[in-house]
Amino acid sequence: MVDIVSVEAIEQIKSIEKRIEFIQQFSNANYQNIKVIADLSIQSHDINLIKQTIELQNSHPNPLNKFGKKCFSQTDEDGLTLEIIKRLKIKGNGIFAEFGVGNGLENNTLILAALGWHGFWVGGEDLAIKIEPTKNFTYIKSWITLDNIIELAQSGLNHLGVDNVDVASLDLDGNDIHFVQKLLESGVTPKLFIVEYNGKFPPPVKFKITYDPNHRWVGDDYFGASLASFVELFAKHNYKLVCCNTHTGANAFFVHSDYAASFKDVPADIQNIYVAPRYHLHIKYGHRPSVRVVEEVFKAIG
Repeated sequence: MVDIVSVEAIEQIKSIEKRIEFIQQFSNANYQNIKVIADLSIQSHDINLIKQTIELQNSHPNPLNKFGKKCFSQTDEDGLTLEIIKRLKIKGNGIFAEFGVGNGLENNTLILAALGWHGFWVGGEDLAIKIEPTKNFTYIKSWITLDNIIELAQSGLNHLGVDNVDVASLDLDGNDIHFVQKLLESGVTPKLFIVEYNGKFPPPVKFKITYDPNHRWVGDDYFGASLASFVELFAKHNYKLVCCNTHTGANAFFVHSDYAASFKDVPADIQNIYVAPRYHLHIKYGHRPSVRVVEEVFKAIG
């Protein structure tokens, strides 16, 4: 449990639960007490979601899911990444690439930068942080399409003076599977590839949206591709599905088959890896991310 929620958070949960029990003793609450009860009810709801998430994580048939932790990722992706790269035994400073990083304060590769890895980001948004390009990192601001994604990737690789990356993550809320296919076919073959899947479609359902260079997600279920469709694509390029994140059922982790021996404990059946969408479990807890922390991370890698 400590892996998911800090000791301080656990003590706070216990304290809130005691306060709720105390307030429930009053049958005739005045207006002020009603407001207090409402505030505590919201906190109690969040507590229940945290508990439910922990239970789901610990009961999942895939042992990798137990390693989930949040640091810079949206939910538990960081812990999964850390366990997977540990098994990959990447020596020295690894290389990362991420396509679609939002404003730079919450994504899947910040944790790798914090480890001292080098890498590059590509995205269409302005970053909330001020980072000047260095020999170890660069941000390429560009709207990504099938026509330019290889050029953008090559630009990032050239900047770092490398031929490939160890970890790649792609989350662009739409054309993802088309971009992944293009990257794999071009020779961008990381040891670990993290992608967002559309959890609405359980295996063996195959689904992917029609490619549209101008696609923008509007918050509905028309985005991305099903897990089964991603598995089919990655299998053609010698990749194995090893995990889906427990907390939201949104991110899938694929490792190159060269490293399959390090994941013998992962179930062979996709049904025992798939996680249905659990977007309702996504709550904000802990301190809000700050620009200064991320800037310090990148200052450290030079």
